[in-house]
Amino acid sequence: MQLIDIGVNLTNSSFHDQQAAVVERALEAGVTQMVLTGTSLAVSEQALELCQQLDAGGAHLFATAGVHPHDAKAWDAGSERQLRQLLSQPRVRAVGECGLDFNRDFSPRPLQEKALEAQLALAAELRLPVFLHERDASERLLAILKDYRDHLTGAVVHCFTGERDALFAYLDMDLHIGITGWICDERRGTHLHPLVANIAEGRLMLESDAPYLLPRSLRPKPKNGRNEPAFLPEVLREVAVHRGETAEHTAAHTTATARAFFQLP
Repeated sequence: MQLIDIGVNLTNSSFHDQQAAVVERALEAGVTQMVLTGTSLAVSEQALELCQQLDAGGAHLFATAGVHPHDAKAWDAGSERQLRQLLSQPRVRAVGECGLDFNRDFSPRPLQEKALEAQLALAAELRLPVFLHERDASERLLAILKDYRDHLTGAVVHCFTGERDALFAYLDMDLHIGITGWICDERRGTHLHPLVANIAEGRLMLESDAPYLLPRSLRPKPKNGRNEPAFLPEVLREVAVHRGETAEHTAAHTTATARAFFQLP
């Protein structure tokens, strides 16, 4: 049984000097491919470097490159040039993490929208899929995507934690959905239990979002409280239960979907 983790923040400081061991544990757990998340231009560069350092053969590690809405205030013409260069690298398989975050508003909303639109335009031009972030902004995200969707090869709303209306609106726009360990959280994730059954095969992917979102149902829990790609089978287990599928079946179709979406070998 193979899994693909479509969202790993392996550049995070909590993984410092331990990245090789984290990747090794993931491979031992059946997570055979991982997409490292780029959240800023600097982090995207680091993610690409990790791919090249830890996986010289190019079979296991890939990356996204983009500017997160938290960093959108730094977006300028130079950002676009730098991002275009990153997106030309073979290991970089998607534009992002980009999107809208109206929950924290670390960047002014007009600047978030400007950076998002620039990145969507790049994705359309370069024929790359998009790795999207959205918090408390589904209606505005949908309105912006509407003008670009026909020109995009694909887009995934990563770490989906929203409600039914948002999910169905995303699916109606033919978007993919990424599910994390949020679904394993008995305090705030139970609303996802009936929703995941509505995501058609071919539209669902799994992700750890490590080091964040350690599945609360995981036993035993790591003493450091840090999530890793090696724990993705726990997300798989929970998703499969609420879809009424075997873990093997859910693993097979989510892995096939991720491999096609990111054009992985």
